[in-house]
Amino acid sequence: MRLIKRFISYYKYELPLTLLDIFAASGIAVLDLLFPMITRKMMKDFIPALDVASIFRYGLVLLLMYFVVLILHYIVDNYGHVAGMRIETRMRQDLFTHMQSLDVEFFDNNRTGSLMSRIMNDLHEVSELAHHGPEDLLISAVMLVGATIYLMRINVPLTLLIVAFVPLMIFFAIKTRKKMARAFSSIKEQTAVINSDIENSISGIRVAKSFANEDYEFERFNKANHSYRQSREGAYHHMAVFYSGLNFMTNLLNGAVLVFGGYLTYLGKIDLADLTAYILFVSMFIQPIRKLTNFAQQYEQGMAGFKRFAELMETKPKIVDGENAVNLTNVKGRVTFENVSFSYTGHAEVLRDISLEVEPGKTIALVGPSGGGKTTLCHLLLRFYQPQDGSIKIDGIDLRDIKLSSLRQTVGLVQQDVFLFAGTIRDNILYGRPDATEKEIVEAAKKAEIHDFISSLPNGYDTYVGERGIKLSGGQKQRIAIARLFLKNPPILILDEATSALDNVTEYRIQDSLKKLSEGRTVFLIAHRLSTVKDADSIVVLEEGKIVEQGTHAELLKTSGVYAELYGSQHVADPEKAFLLI
Repeated sequence: MRLIKRFISYYKYELPLTLLDIFAASGIAVLDLLFPMITRKMMKDFIPALDVASIFRYGLVLLLMYFVVLILHYIVDNYGHVAGMRIETRMRQDLFTHMQSLDVEFFDNNRTGSLMSRIMNDLHEVSELAHHGPEDLLISAVMLVGATIYLMRINVPLTLLIVAFVPLMIFFAIKTRKKMARAFSSIKEQTAVINSDIENSISGIRVAKSFANEDYEFERFNKANHSYRQSREGAYHHMAVFYSGLNFMTNLLNGAVLVFGGYLTYLGKIDLADLTAYILFVSMFIQPIRKLTNFAQQYEQGMAGFKRFAELMETKPKIVDGENAVNLTNVKGRVTFENVSFSYTGHAEVLRDISLEVEPGKTIALVGPSGGGKTTLCHLLLRFYQPQDGSIKIDGIDLRDIKLSSLRQTVGLVQQDVFLFAGTIRDNILYGRPDATEKEIVEAAKKAEIHDFISSLPNGYDTYVGERGIKLSGGQKQRIAIARLFLKNPPILILDEATSALDNVTEYRIQDSLKKLSEGRTVFLIAHRLSTVKDADSIVVLEEGKIVEQGTHAELLKTSGVYAELYGSQHVADPEKAFLLI
């Protein structure tokens, strides 16, 4: 019931169209009941009496009713579908908005293709239920009640025979409905799996081709495709049992009415005109039952999708704004880590009791072996994750007391794995600040040493970059990401291997621009190439989640510790020895 109430709540957004659809559906149901009544009247009174005037008069009434039904059917088929589509659109909007609020950890644990399936495929069938559900139920109720009352006036025993079949049909529908529900839920799950596999294979097509693993990808896809086929075949089996069973019971009802009605005609309990009208009304009686059976299938398909929608909507982010969270203003850029420890779910600690203070406007470099926790430390600063112990502060304010939107406007990030959105170069630079002017975009590109390249392209800033920026080189993508950061112009910067994909000449030019950007700002610089961190105000060496050394470049070389060893391995003359040291 809670799920149904939540589903019904979406009708309030499209109430005028929904009411129009229901009104038109009600009109169709009432007029459909009038057609057999007029048929009975003509066969019982006008045709035997050869009343031609009444025959033609009622014929004109029928013609008028046909036109009215035509209009009503147009309203139901057009505006009813529009209402369902708009409800689907709102649900999809709500789901996408909600997903934007979920933690990074949620996306770490869920496949992209599966989430896409929930947003697109599942909600399409919800739309069909939203449209057809109310009208089918209403038409069925009006026609069942109306037909029963009218048939009772013609012949009570024959009507009771028909009514006796209804509980049998309902019992059969309920018995098979649960199996249909499980079958359609399985289809949803398998659809999500196959979508995930397809999305994964297409995204990694270059890797697959480079390893000549097309056959492996086919086998993996074929396995998911086979499971999907089995799920659909199972659903079709239960659906066939459902419909064939109901069709059989409908045929039994038709036969019973014909035989019992013929017997009552023999006894003189009903005349031929009434029996003809009765047979027509039986068809009208069966129509709503068929609608109800169609509704049962749509309900199972639609609610299976809506259940998955509701499950996602009820997934709550772990990292949210505190009750009295504030916006950061006049940010100086002092960052403090106090006894911070962190581990990913079910894994060993990545950071252990980290205490670190960064003065405003200073550049701190994080170095050390891979897996030491450098990137994780910076992700905690953005509150992508929440530390299990300790606290992180900006200008003395705990991150938990700062609004997430304000925090992430304050901190700028360029990652080693650059992500560009499918679109133009301008779109991707504008992502740093969507309201920026053309002049500001060009200025940011110049600072990132990418303007000359962009200008050399036939379409300039309107050049399409392809999926994930595939049409650009690694260095070009990275410079666009840096331009995006220049445009954002935040007081705190995180440069996670920001120049790792650049050649030495371009890197030198970018480093000069980054120094200008870094003036007066707090900078976290993550680098494996230690030549890029020599000028940092402080260098922090992380190893196995702990700070093992801290100091300036000159100070750390004198200690002959981890940093000195790493630095020496990158500047040793013998390449083989360097490889062994690294």
